[in-house]
Amino acid sequence: METIKTIAEKLKQTSQPNEWTDKLKNDHRAGVLKLVTSWQRKLELEKNLQMSHAEKILFDESFKLHKTDLVAGIDEAGRGPLAGPVVTAAVIFDGYPKELLGINDSKILPRLKRENYAEIIKKHALAYYVHIQSIEQIDTFNIYQATKSSMTLAVENLPIQPQVLLVDAMTLPTDIAQHSIIKGDAKSLAIAAASILAKTTRDNLMNEFDKIYPEYHFAKNAGYGTADHLAALKQFGVTKIHRKTFEPIKSMIR
Repeated sequence: METIKTIAEKLKQTSQPNEWTDKLKNDHRAGVLKLVTSWQRKLELEKNLQMSHAEKILFDESFKLHKTDLVAGIDEAGRGPLAGPVVTAAVIFDGYPKELLGINDSKILPRLKRENYAEIIKKHALAYYVHIQSIEQIDTFNIYQATKSSMTLAVENLPIQPQVLLVDAMTLPTDIAQHSIIKGDAKSLAIAAASILAKTTRDNLMNEFDKIYPEYHFAKNAGYGTADHLAALKQFGVTKIHRKTFEPIKSMIR
């Protein structure tokens, strides 16, 4: 009879059910049954991940009029915070290596995974561009128009121009064929990739601002109106990176 340790090692190397794994289900040892249950759960998660990945690819491909068309996904990070810039990104893929498996809406990925995926995206994307929209532009035009302008610039600065744009919940002033996709970062691989590049870039910027203004805890709250951020605003006042047209900052500087 195989030891539980041996079974655990063999299960690590087994990616599909077979006659041996079927027999394990009848093993009377609780430790073996626990291993089999955990292994089956892992296989199911991997299957669901692969299905979700395939669906995202098919979604992007479905917007091509011609097989050779290039599709760009566009998304943003930072429309809601009280401080810092808004960041947008555009990403084009022309192939889907296995390293892209698991890319999803940046908001539901842990920080370390986002950072790892950001490097993978930069390595495997046919083209990408990240644009940082200034606080001054946000206050001059409003956050919606500033974000739209930033997304447009991200597209225009791509080293290769796409034939189709998939934009997360926005319509851009461009002659390129485009589709505004609600919750696009959960449906499109290209939009999800853009969301990751935008968010990781913005998080890194807010980490740098945290060094300049440590009392506001920007590395922790990313500029959003959390309790600690609002308390710091009340105690220390408004900084150069706060959005002057956002409340409660607007009322504080009247």
